[in-house]
Amino acid sequence: MKKNIFILLINLVFIFLNSCTSQKKLDYLQNIENVALQASMKNAKSTIQPNDQLVILVTAKDMDVVRPFNQNFSSGQILQYSTASNNMPTQNQTSTSGPTYIVDTQGNIDFPVVGKINTENLTTEDLKETLKKEITKYVINPQVSVKNTNYKITVLGEVNRPGTYNIPEAQTTLLEVMGLAGDLTIYGNRDDVLVIRNVDGVITKQRLDLTKADFINSPYFYLKQNDVIIVSPNETKQKTSRLDPNTGIYISVASIVVTILALIFKN
Repeated sequence: MKKNIFILLINLVFIFLNSCTSQKKLDYLQNIENVALQASMKNAKSTIQPNDQLVILVTAKDMDVVRPFNQNFSSGQILQYSTASNNMPTQNQTSTSGPTYIVDTQGNIDFPVVGKINTENLTTEDLKETLKKEITKYVINPQVSVKNTNYKITVLGEVNRPGTYNIPEAQTTLLEVMGLAGDLTIYGNRDDVLVIRNVDGVITKQRLDLTKADFINSPYFYLKQNDVIIVSPNETKQKTSRLDPNTGIYISVASIVVTILALIFKN
């Protein structure tokens, strides 16, 4: 009988050890010393997409001169947008100001005086230079500011703070967004992170292994607006989800019973 109890205890320990996630599966960038990191900045540049919300402000030494290019805008108007979802502190909000333009489904905006401007395949910096060139026909040395205020990234799955995040700088990396989302939980599958991207109506996807440093060289390392990141659960979480919700209680009770029996037979 004592031998059977001992075997049972050994089996319980074995099951527990097998259910634990190894440290190696939790570490990021494990082989970074052996990888030539060549993250290209060209991948960081996001082109303007339909339904983007652009805040464009034209300034000059004499603001009265550029007033026609800032129609229906008062200098007292301020647009606030958060760097993260609603579950983040309000002090993370960033303010910007200027007339707001919504990019239509054909990629156009209707700009005062200048007329229709097509933003297809343009970055905000490209649009800034395009507008500056057009406005220079009417104003000497104008300054143009272009901000994309709805640059959003959505993070779902096994992270501590899933949600949709606004990025004021309109440029971010996968690691930075993982930081905003509070990192992956211990149950997050770090070697199978899915990034879904929609550019000009074309949907692409890529699975990345965060435990290997070469994902930094992927075109999906720098994220683009409206990217969706999905962190799948690892094997431990999948096994747990298939168990009876009361399994933990059963195991605890069984452990107590085994301990009591071991003490009885020992005496």
